[in-house]
Amino acid sequence: MALGSPELTTDALDGFDNARLREELDKAKAELFNLRFQAATGQIENTGRIKVVKRDIARILTVLRERELGIREEVEASEEDIKDKKKSRK
Repeated sequence: MALGSPELTTDALDGFDNARLREELDKAKAELFNLRFQAATGQIENTGRIKVVKRDIARILTVLRERELGIREEVEASEEDIKDKKKSRK
């Protein structure tokens, strides 16, 4: 079984547009920072989570780079995603 979050598989990432991928990347980087901080202070409960988050970050960066190189097709944001973003801003 591959390591990583079940909601961030490569198949799931293919369906996200670039803005959503960058949001997920920001979330993962923030989580990694918090996990490293917990590890440094001895408060971390699940040390394996660090490895999972690192792989999620690598997977997201790979999809973004492949789209940049034209290996993968870019996905446009659906109208529902745009409406959800506008609602969350208010």
